[in-house]
Amino acid sequence: MAKIYFEDTQEEVDIDDGSPITDACEQVGVPFACTEGVCGTCVIDVVDGMENLTEFSPAEADFLGEMDRERLACQCKIKCGKVKIKF
Repeated sequence: MAKIYFEDTQEEVDIDDGSPITDACEQVGVPFACTEGVCGTCVIDVVDGMENLTEFSPAEADFLGEMDRERLACQCKIKCGKVKIKF
């Protein structure tokens, strides 16, 4: 079982290893629009635990500028462990 800690709301959500983070993010208020990785509405900052997320999708590589800390919440899954994000 993995965990996502949301710095903005100070909430922690348990999530199954290998799961998309979309539902957990929606639950705490991360905004979503297209869910296809083209609009950028769901950009999050990964404060800690980037290594616990899947590799960048092609949509993220095309869209993001700060690939060292930004992700599109609609495009990534958590592999395991804990990830701390800010939105």
